[in-house]
Amino acid sequence: MLVAAFANYVAPYGPNDQNLMNVLAAPNSSYWLGTDALGRCLLSRIIHGSRIALLVGVATVFIGASIGTTIGLIAGYSGGYIEGLIMRGTDAMISMPPLILLLLIAAVLGSGVWGTIVAVGITMFPGYIRLVYGQVLTVKQNDYIMASRAMGDKKSRILIRHIFPNILSPLIVTMTMTMGGSILAESGLSYLGLGISPPTPAWGSMTRDGYQHLMTRPLLSIAPGIAIVILVFAYNMVGDGIRDALDPKLRGSLD
Repeated sequence: MLVAAFANYVAPYGPNDQNLMNVLAAPNSSYWLGTDALGRCLLSRIIHGSRIALLVGVATVFIGASIGTTIGLIAGYSGGYIEGLIMRGTDAMISMPPLILLLLIAAVLGSGVWGTIVAVGITMFPGYIRLVYGQVLTVKQNDYIMASRAMGDKKSRILIRHIFPNILSPLIVTMTMTMGGSILAESGLSYLGLGISPPTPAWGSMTRDGYQHLMTRPLLSIAPGIAIVILVFAYNMVGDGIRDALDPKLRGSLD
């Protein structure tokens, strides 16, 4: 996060600055990771690509969680035909292979940063619907929910004031742990040429571009690939830590 925030000061060169006299240069004192086929500093592009990776991780989870939580709350509390309609539609979306669904949505929305973010976010929200739906079914049977109904509270008030705060802990954990998946999904799209298009420094597209020179300059693919691995691993570790912190059973066992 610090590298992304201060990328303009940390990176030795601009992400799109070209030096055609040093095309496909090996790592040296001027270019620590070498240059790509257009003479751009690989290290600088990886540093600036961290901004895209963090933006994709946060924005896609926000979109998926916002849509999925809203629909899941409605389905879990309403019941009846509304519940059946929403959940059968959710089952239909989940039954599709995620990559196929992602490719279809990305092809419709087109390439670009925000098109990729929306595509990945849309493919994520069915999972949030299932999560929130199950949590609501459990919480709405509690005595304080029945007391709120008996007092004549509106459904919207019950959902916002009583149910939503009590399902927030597993939702936060899931959001944190799915950020890594969204980074991998964006990287896969960019690698296939349907995600973030050049010259934007996206790690997935950088890995794809470097594949053409894998035998002579393997760092062009390996370096952004390692960056993806580190970031996804970090997201998963943060998610595990938040889960341990919010789960009272795990806190008790650790103590």
